[in-house]
Amino acid sequence: MFSILFHSSPQLEDYVTAELWELGTEGILEEAGGIRAFFHERLDPAPLLARFADCSPELRHEPFTDWSQVSRDAWPPIEIGKRFFLVAPWSTDPTPAGRLRLEIHPGMACGTGRHPCTQLCLLAIDRFVRPGDSVIDIGTGSGILSAAALLVGAARAVAGDIDPEAVGIARQRMQDVRLFIGSADAIRSNSADVVVANIDAATIEGIAPELARVRKPASTLILSGFPEEDMPEGFQTKETLALDGWVCLIC
Repeated sequence: MFSILFHSSPQLEDYVTAELWELGTEGILEEAGGIRAFFHERLDPAPLLARFADCSPELRHEPFTDWSQVSRDAWPPIEIGKRFFLVAPWSTDPTPAGRLRLEIHPGMACGTGRHPCTQLCLLAIDRFVRPGDSVIDIGTGSGILSAAALLVGAARAVAGDIDPEAVGIARQRMQDVRLFIGSADAIRSNSADVVVANIDAATIEGIAPELARVRKPASTLILSGFPEEDMPEGFQTKETLALDGWVCLIC
């Protein structure tokens, strides 16, 4: 058994995690400075070290441990907002009264619910998505935000991502979400009561005209994916949510 510590940036951590699960890791733990993945000794660590060289990987040999169980124990349920109860698929914890059970998948691309931006978007969805709303999720990653919107009563959730792999992974889990490969320019005008874009400030500024086009006249725009020092410009913000240095704008 060996482990590798990957010093990944917060923005790439979900993608690295998803890739590691695809490559056969026995389990993953979050540590100060990065994420540690455990592998069976039959695997050769050299290709892993080379593939993730940008993450400054650190190899360590480990005594035998059931790291799969350890990894599962590292994903306890999380209560977010007034209604969401985030759980991994293997969790047997009962859903607290009044909460909605939202499954997260640690092996899925970009959207385990652990990142502050994802949590801020979930808080915003809890507050601003109303029963019967049409919701558009740009840069959907794992589809977690679209799934959350349906849980709180949205009539329809349409989710797009420019990463075909992310969309393919999301399709395996999100049967009720309409998923497509692409961005806001593929969506018809005046079709959304709520638009969610959890990406980054530069991309959000670049697609601002498309975000304005797809929204209904009386609609809510939820923007996140950026730290406090790098917020997108050009939006009329009604409220700002913040967590651990990350921000979500309600427009």
